[in-house]
Amino acid sequence: KLGVYGRKIVWKYYDDGYNPANTVQLTNQLILQDKVFAIVGTLGTEPNIPIRPLLNSRKIPHILVSTGASYWGLQYKQFPWTSGWQPDYIAEGIAYGRWIARNAPNAKIAVFFQNDDYGKDYLKGLKIGLAAKRTLIASELGYEITDTSYASQIARQKASGADTWVLLTTPTPTVRAIATAKALAWRPNQIVINSVANTDSVMQAAARSAGADFVNGSVSSAYTKNPTNPKYAKDAAVKRYRSIIARFGGGADANNTFHYYGVAKASDVIRLLYLAGKNPTRASLIAATAKMNWVNPFLLQGVKVKTGPQDRFPISQMKLIRYNNGTWSEFGPLIKGR
Repeated sequence: KLGVYGRKIVWKYYDDGYNPANTVQLTNQLILQDKVFAIVGTLGTEPNIPIRPLLNSRKIPHILVSTGASYWGLQYKQFPWTSGWQPDYIAEGIAYGRWIARNAPNAKIAVFFQNDDYGKDYLKGLKIGLAAKRTLIASELGYEITDTSYASQIARQKASGADTWVLLTTPTPTVRAIATAKALAWRPNQIVINSVANTDSVMQAAARSAGADFVNGSVSSAYTKNPTNPKYAKDAAVKRYRSIIARFGGGADANNTFHYYGVAKASDVIRLLYLAGKNPTRASLIAATAKMNWVNPFLLQGVKVKTGPQDRFPISQMKLIRYNNGTWSEFGPLIKGR
């Protein structure tokens, strides 16, 4: 049978270029012209913010957004038709703070963050995780997304004497920041990179710009399996993912972790549609987002997808990972962010 309960799924999408103004225009097109049943997985905090009230006012499901901003889980009463998916940035920041406080209690920390709600969520979590050790932060500097150079900020961070560098950034700024630090001859003993920027392509670009030795040993976090890790070469879910990409990917690179993220999320979309019933309505679909309780095979072992009446953070578990010569390896126990 086709699709879910015999209903074929039509996936309609447009490229907004990560521009919120375009997101609004194209979302209106999806609503008014395409008459979509639901909006799923829109990318980015800033693009999602302006369409959230629009979709909620029309009672159109706006679900599993592709951003870890804390809004989606915290503001569900105000915007009940919107839901998140991945671990939120505050929870992730808490994990880094706790790890530093426990493993480097005498560290001197420099934090480089994107100066908007995205970066500030991470920063808030980091400080919560550090708790009494937040005094270890010697330098806390932000950058604007319009900045063309980070030399001034990073020179100041080098001058602070910090030995631990926490990057709360997006992919391109991460590569640029690391290249700048290399150019300034600053290599902190420990680098922590947030999950948004830890993709293989980002790390490879960073290694090309600063050298493998510069990025080796970096710490980040993960909640999905990594299809490029030899550990998962024979994993059933990863093998299934590769077969999906080979059959339907149109030549897409199966080693691209963004593609893996999409398949992992699609798995939960299917589960939600089944949970919405044989005759789904928009209301039954959004109700299903508050009743998620399953294991997604594409996620790390032990990570559960679970929501409830008072808990709208579907994924809140993760593991820390360490980078070495092109591969991220998990270490330590499973962490519950919330």
